[in-house]
Amino acid sequence: MSKFLVIGNPIEHSLSPPIHNYWFKKYNFVNHSYEKKKVNEEDLEKIVDALRKNELKGINVTVPFKQKIIPYLDGLDYKAKKTQSVNTLLKKDNKVFGYNTDSVGFCATLSKKYNHETAGNYKFFVIGAGGVTSSIIDGIGKANKIYVTNRTTGRAEELKKKFPQIEIINWGTKPPICDVIINTTSVGLTKDENLKIDFTNYLNNKHALFYDLIYNPKETNFLKNAKLRGNKIMNGQMMFLYQAQASFQLWTDVNPEINDEIIKILDL
Repeated sequence: MSKFLVIGNPIEHSLSPPIHNYWFKKYNFVNHSYEKKKVNEEDLEKIVDALRKNELKGINVTVPFKQKIIPYLDGLDYKAKKTQSVNTLLKKDNKVFGYNTDSVGFCATLSKKYNHETAGNYKFFVIGAGGVTSSIIDGIGKANKIYVTNRTTGRAEELKKKFPQIEIINWGTKPPICDVIINTTSVGLTKDENLKIDFTNYLNNKHALFYDLIYNPKETNFLKNAKLRGNKIMNGQMMFLYQAQASFQLWTDVNPEINDEIIKILDL
């Protein structure tokens, strides 16, 4: 049996297992299985060693370990090295490599929403400076302006070293008017959680898109409040599927189809 895992903490929200197990079945990988596992930081080295020893065949990494896993790896692909964020592990030539398919997933989602020529004129307001944020900024590419805000300024300053084009906004400051507002934090995984940011200047702004990377729940308070203000909203469902598609292809050399059945799995 070839065993695959997604690791994180929390991990209950992850819908990676039904997605990958659906694809394993569809493409006749009969001895493949995919599970989720809650781990702590001290478990990371042991998990990577399990992949190195062929006890595991592939691993997805989610919050809060996308950066913390890097010291235990033998190498990184171009995107992972650039963003210093890893969400997919693969053993190759007896070494464990880290890949970043989050950037691919976000870029694919953005391309569906805006053509690249148009997106270059847009302003983005990014909330958070954690492991996935660098993937989002990399996926945005050229933009009129990219603002970033984070509770701890130090994390945002570290991000600016990698992406000098960003402008840091102090946490709690009313955000400037932008075209796309992206929540990259985990605030919203629990239904009672709210981002303490004042978006009243976006009231009745029908152009602005509020985009939450969280896909489960489908509608966080961040998105519910945006809808009440009259803003456009989008959750992280399609980014999640595109990054999963890229991970699956890395492991199997098969590019799986994203179809209505897959969407139904996420809607259950």
